[in-house]
Amino acid sequence: MTDQTPVAVAGSYFDALGRGDVPSAMALFSPDVVWHQPGSNRFSGDHKGIDGVGALLGGMMETSQGTFELAVTGPAMANGEFVAVPVQFSGKRADASMDMSGVDLLTIRDGKIVEVRLFSADGQAEDAFWGQP
Repeated sequence: MTDQTPVAVAGSYFDALGRGDVPSAMALFSPDVVWHQPGSNRFSGDHKGIDGVGALLGGMMETSQGTFELAVTGPAMANGEFVAVPVQFSGKRADASMDMSGVDLLTIRDGKIVEVRLFSADGQAEDAFWGQP
């Protein structure tokens, strides 16, 4: 039996992303997941359901010309169903690049990610990279 604790689920999610295994990462989302994307850019706002999150991530990969990467930079920190994970994320395109630290806060219930909140070290630089709404 697989470990369904919030920290284990978060670990499986980030491991899948690190391998480029998007289907396995997406399978860890609840059908009712809500992803809160910060800032004032084309991707900002709430993205609901697996299809909404999939469209968001696909749009980020397209905008970054397939270069968007996310790496875990430290241990997960848990408080009940909440798991905070320090990350480094980056992307490039012809006219811009970004590389910054952040924190991803996942809410995990019954072995599924039900909510995602992101925090960036430099929101203005992230907005500039992703572009205007």
